[in-house]
Amino acid sequence: MRPSALRVAQETPPRERPPYALALVAGLAVFVLYAITLAPTTAFWDTSEYIATAHILGIPHPPGNPVFVLMARAWELLLSPTGLATAVRINLFSAFMGASSAALWFLVIHRVLQSFTTNEVVRRVGAGVAVLLSATAFTVWNQSNVNEKVYSISLLTIAVLSWLAFLWRDYTEQHHAAADARWHDDNVLVLMAFILAFSVGNHLMAFLAAPALFVFILMVKPQVLLNWRLYVWAVVFGVVGLSVNLFLPIRAGLDPIINEAAPTCNSVGDALVSIVTFGKAGCENLSAALAREQYAKPSVLMRQAPFGAQLANYFQYFDWQWSRALMGRNGYFAIARLPFTLLFLGLGLFGALEHWRRDRKSFAYLAVLFATLSVGLTFYMNFKYGYGQVQARGMSYELAEVRERDYFFLVSFALWGLWAGVGLTALWLRIAESLGNRPRALAIGSPVLAIGLLPLVLNWSYASRAGDYAARDWAYNLLQSVEPYAVLFTNGDNDTFPLWYAQEVEGVRKDVTVVVWSYLNTPWYAKQIRDLTSPCPAGVEAAQDPTRILCQRPFQPNAKTPFYGSPKAPTATALPLTDAQIDAITGTGYAAVPANAIFSARGIQVELAAGMYLTAADQFILTAIQKAWGDRPIYFAATTNRHRELGLGEFVARQGVAFKLMTPEELAAPGIVVMPPNNPYTQVFGSHVDVPRTNALLNDVFEYHDLIDRAHWADDATRGIPTYYGYARLALAQAEAMAGDKQASDANLELSDRWMMLADR
Repeated sequence: MRPSALRVAQETPPRERPPYALALVAGLAVFVLYAITLAPTTAFWDTSEYIATAHILGIPHPPGNPVFVLMARAWELLLSPTGLATAVRINLFSAFMGASSAALWFLVIHRVLQSFTTNEVVRRVGAGVAVLLSATAFTVWNQSNVNEKVYSISLLTIAVLSWLAFLWRDYTEQHHAAADARWHDDNVLVLMAFILAFSVGNHLMAFLAAPALFVFILMVKPQVLLNWRLYVWAVVFGVVGLSVNLFLPIRAGLDPIINEAAPTCNSVGDALVSIVTFGKAGCENLSAALAREQYAKPSVLMRQAPFGAQLANYFQYFDWQWSRALMGRNGYFAIARLPFTLLFLGLGLFGALEHWRRDRKSFAYLAVLFATLSVGLTFYMNFKYGYGQVQARGMSYELAEVRERDYFFLVSFALWGLWAGVGLTALWLRIAESLGNRPRALAIGSPVLAIGLLPLVLNWSYASRAGDYAARDWAYNLLQSVEPYAVLFTNGDNDTFPLWYAQEVEGVRKDVTVVVWSYLNTPWYAKQIRDLTSPCPAGVEAAQDPTRILCQRPFQPNAKTPFYGSPKAPTATALPLTDAQIDAITGTGYAAVPANAIFSARGIQVELAAGMYLTAADQFILTAIQKAWGDRPIYFAATTNRHRELGLGEFVARQGVAFKLMTPEELAAPGIVVMPPNNPYTQVFGSHVDVPRTNALLNDVFEYHDLIDRAHWADDATRGIPTYYGYARLALAQAEAMAGDKQASDANLELSDRWMMLADR
């Protein structure tokens, strides 16, 4: 068949100078999009943890992500002359990573399209369309306009590796015959080995490009794999790349405020052993962090859900990518999205088929890369049922992941967007061909490219994070709900990480000791809480190094909370236990309650059921209550049930969105209203409501921005957040109705209804 003038299939087209300037323009355009839709502050899930740890050079959850921490901190310092808030700077870091990936993908697809046509305009426009589809896929966009995870760096790393691989191929095929190829011509492969190893210090995701790179090398120049010198230098530079993980034990040894898993080592040698063996040997603490032991993931052979259900969950996330804003809820299946999902599924398949027909080598690379980061990753991650799956099937939430995990597959969605762009370009060429030799055939067929704008339009309202202060305000409001020097027990990510951000980045209520229940089962965390709440010795102030655990941090009076006054600092630590005592409690993990056990403290008595097992965290909570309560206030966030599960429910009073543990005398004070025991909402109200304090907090202290008027709540797994405000208003309404103040009660009922409606839309 005679090739068309518009479309020339070439396995090895003549090498041309890549359009770097246009790639830069494409990257800048994507960066502008991400900046326009950028989160103005922190967000829920891991955003707050990562922003805070970057700001103070702390250690986030295992494996510790030192590449992210160091790069984000450097970026923050680089942008410091702009005067932008820390959160905005680090969110822009994520936007820059995503936009830089887009620039490199432009070069990759431009190179792929050289085997489609000799028309340079088509190649450039086609590359632009592919980048548009890739960059506006929902998860790619949604992870690039806030620093929610570390995956934007992984996306950029894979894009860098892909472009280096394409450059290496062109150089190899066009300048060196196999017979006289020199080993130093393949130095770029050593560079790629270094990048792969270095990327492990951010996340293992980028390392998943290795199978695709291996296949690509086999197809382009297999004999290079017989060069022993290549392996020697790859190992040397691989170790150099992995050594970035030395940041973890070095910084952990300085006791940063956030020091998860405390990955300390006695020597650099032990640390290096842990690093090069990926946590299989070496120093215990670092090895445990690198191996993520605290998460205790089962073997991939022990499926947490059927593999078919896991694949269905992946396709659910794929369905979101092209028209996420259609249908307000995360429904497992949304009929309104189906036509657009099928459209872009078809375009991607068509693009992949046309790619395979024209350039088998680059097709094989992208195909293996996509397969590894979609089906392969689904098998390897072995997730439970998706959050939306259990909703749709009416299953127990215990069988589901705590949130949707679409971000793990971000790279696969970016790649499919590229193939869909290739398919759209191929369709454009076919339309032009069908017009024969008519003048301006390409121009006549070009309206089909408008399909590339659909994800931009149909994802905008869900992907954009502009104006979203919900997580920041939640943190501020929860911290302000508690009195000076309080110990505040929280439950997990979303009632903990935003508080860390507010304290470490914005300096809000650093005097409060936020204690996350799940971490309190580990010895390293219990010891950090003990040290963080220890009184400052003579000549030492916490402000001497605000990034490190030195001693109890002071309360700073706030004009918005004059009722807190200027109290004295506590006289003792909140957890007065030795290292040996902490190790003994966490080492056992559980303690059986003997018959007729009574827990008592400051006039309250709680009978603990015989045979009941107390976790290490529960034992630490009871110890803090018994030893520190009175010296400092004890609170439980409205998001946790620990006080009720420990039998303390009748001894707490709601203050804002937290419950304060009170003595019987304090509960009898004026303004403390006892909730009716038969009220179905008493559990979420609290057994008592401090009406004056809660009124002052909700009406005069809390910050909401325009949250209550938001058009929709984008994340199913955090829909509980607005309900906590709703229940606080409902509790006030109940208390005011009992006091005969109908007007105030009705006003709070109306506000409660509005919060509950937000949680449902």
